[in-house]
Amino acid sequence: MIHRLLSSLLVLVLTLPLSAGAETPQSEDKPFAEVHVVLQISDRDPFKQTLVLNVANNLLKAYGPDKVDIEVVAFGPGLRLLLADNANKGRIEALAGSGVRFSGCMNTLRNFTRQLGHEPALNPHAVKVSAGVVRIIELVKQGYILIKP
Repeated sequence: MIHRLLSSLLVLVLTLPLSAGAETPQSEDKPFAEVHVVLQISDRDPFKQTLVLNVANNLLKAYGPDKVDIEVVAFGPGLRLLLADNANKGRIEALAGSGVRFSGCMNTLRNFTRQLGHEPALNPHAVKVSAGVVRIIELVKQGYILIKP
């Protein structure tokens, strides 16, 4: 009886698809993407902000714009990267043109607004998300690889 039960269980396990339980990210904008990456920027340092953009550019070169899905999520001091007057606005525009998405944390934006007395303008390619950390968690749960340069 136990032998038959074990045999049945073995057959069941062997017939399950290899991807069972593994979630493959799907992006409406990048249906053929093989690699899904979320780049975190939470640092005020302009060098690190430039580094995040370099990593996004290098991923596009390595995989091609159709094979890699990239979202840059900025929160805390890193949100400065997505301010309209940031020195990297030209690079952000070029990367956005290749399909890179940019998300800015509303929690941080509210804090900036309190400190400045007005809401700073964001780069037109930035999309506001309720919380940067929550956005990263959502993407990681969908199977995105988190990279924090």
